[in-house]
Amino acid sequence: MARDQNTSDQYSTALARLVLAAMIIMLLAIFLFWRIDNPRIEKMRMAVIDVVAPNFAWVAIPVTGTVNLVRSAQSYNSIYRQNQELRREIQQMKAWKEAALSFEQENARLLNLNKVKLDPKFTHITGVVLADSGSPFRQTVLLNVGARDGIIDGWAAMDGIGLVGRISGVGDRTARVIMLSDNSSRIPVTIEPTGQYALMVGDNSSRPPIDFVENLEAVRPGDRVVSSGDGGVFPAGLLIGQVVQSSSGRLRVRLAADIQRLEFLRIIRHEPREKILTTGSLVGVPSSTAGSQDAE
Repeated sequence: MARDQNTSDQYSTALARLVLAAMIIMLLAIFLFWRIDNPRIEKMRMAVIDVVAPNFAWVAIPVTGTVNLVRSAQSYNSIYRQNQELRREIQQMKAWKEAALSFEQENARLLNLNKVKLDPKFTHITGVVLADSGSPFRQTVLLNVGARDGIIDGWAAMDGIGLVGRISGVGDRTARVIMLSDNSSRIPVTIEPTGQYALMVGDNSSRPPIDFVENLEAVRPGDRVVSSGDGGVFPAGLLIGQVVQSSSGRLRVRLAADIQRLEFLRIIRHEPREKILTTGSLVGVPSSTAGSQDAE
C-alpha cells in the first residue's frame, strides 16, 4: 500500500509539472501572438477579438453599473459638503452684516458726540503693470510710473481691492513693486475683529504664513487681515486678505489682491508719521515760539 501511495504521488507531481509547462508555453504563445507585427497575424487577432469580445459584453454591464453608482455617490457627497459649507458661510455673513451695522451706528454716534475731524482720504496714482522684473525667487513687478510722476520709494500699491506690496526702487519712468508674497517681505498686520497683532511673512507663495500671533486661540479662519501701520511702512487699515488654515494647521493669509492677474496698480500717496527722537520733542515748544517768549 505504501508503494502504491508513492507511485500516485509521483504521478500527480509529474502531472502538475506537465500542466505548469503547458501553461507557460501557452502564455508565451499568446504573448508572441499579440506582439508579432505582421498583417496576417493582425487579421487573426482581429478575428479572435470579434468572436470573443461580444460574448463577454455581459461581464462589463455590472462593472459599469457599479462604477456609475460609486461616482454618483461621490458626486452627491461632494454636493452635500458644498451645501453645508455654503450654509455656514451664509450664517457667518449674516453675523458680519449685523456686526457691521452695529459698528456703523455706534461709530456715527461717537463721531457726532466728539465732533471728530477725520483725515482726508489718501489720493493715488494708477500705473500699468509692465512685466515681472524678478527671478523665480523674487516676487516683483514693474510699473510705467516713476519719479517724474511723483512716485516715492516705500508707497503702498493696491490692485483696487487689496494690498499688493510697496514701491522698492524708483526710476525716472518706471518703478518696481515688491509684493507681499516675496521672501523678503515682513508686514505687521492686525487680525480683526479680535485686534490681534501679528507678522505676515512672505515665502514666495500665494498664501503667506502668519507668525508671532499674540493669541492663537482668538484667531479663526475667515478673520479679516489689515495693515496695522506699525513701523511706518504702510498706512493702517489697508485690506490684505483673510485668515485660512493649511493642511498642516499653520495659519496663512489668502490675499485679497489677485497677484496672478495684475494689470493696473494704485500707488497710495502717504507720508510717514513724524519721528519723535526725544521725549522733549513731543511736548516741547518750537524754537521760534520760545524765542519770542524770552524776548517778552
